[in-house]
Amino acid sequence: MKITEPTPGAPCWVELGTSDVAAAKVYYHQVFGWRAETDPREEAGGYTMLHLGDAPVAALTPLYAPGQPTAWTVSFATRDADAQAAAVTEAGGRLLMGPMDVFDLGRFAVMADPEGAVFSLWQGRSFAGAAVFNAPGSLGWVELATRDEEAAKTFYTRVFGWTVGTHRDYPQWGLDGADFGGMSALDEFYPDDVRAHWLPYFAVADVDSAAARAAESGGMLLVPPTDVPAGPRVAVIRDPQGGHFGIHGAGTEG
Repeated sequence: MKITEPTPGAPCWVELGTSDVAAAKVYYHQVFGWRAETDPREEAGGYTMLHLGDAPVAALTPLYAPGQPTAWTVSFATRDADAQAAAVTEAGGRLLMGPMDVFDLGRFAVMADPEGAVFSLWQGRSFAGAAVFNAPGSLGWVELATRDEEAAKTFYTRVFGWTVGTHRDYPQWGLDGADFGGMSALDEFYPDDVRAHWLPYFAVADVDSAAARAAESGGMLLVPPTDVPAGPRVAVIRDPQGGHFGIHGAGTEG
């Protein structure tokens, strides 16, 4: 069982803060076929929705703060962004921005867990989040990379009520019987400057061809197409501006 719609406590949206929105529009269209639509309102700050057909699946934003890196941010749905943000801070996380309203679309806050992994909270109103999950060209999985797996388990189960299962020594996050993500260890093979982070994985029909498109369009394969033992075929890519994301074969996540 997988998450198929925005569900409180589960991933509901992803957005890329990038140093070059125009270039990112072209790149992600080439890789996933996404259609970009920028909000023309000045107060929207250049926010750009990415669509798979007519379905919103992700977004692009300019970098708003000095020194902000190009990076994808995963949003988790909540019924009450203020209460959820308070729960995050009480559990040892940090509030980075908000909570604040976004027109009539919803209310959000940007948080960091105790290890520094950044994520967002989204309280949907007229906009609940992505309209498609797990289909080719849409979000299919999220993965936390952290240096303290036990602390992460304690934090996220307390804040969101997630379950933690294990599949072939790979901890997996779940909610009400639906798995939506996993956790990997930042062990001694990672440089000290690699910080804890959330990595989105997008489903694709064919990992090898999607990885080839990603590389030919100017990206770099950080992990070339690889079969996970008793799991899916995956690849991890860095886009031309430095944003990292993963891909996996549709229908094989988890």
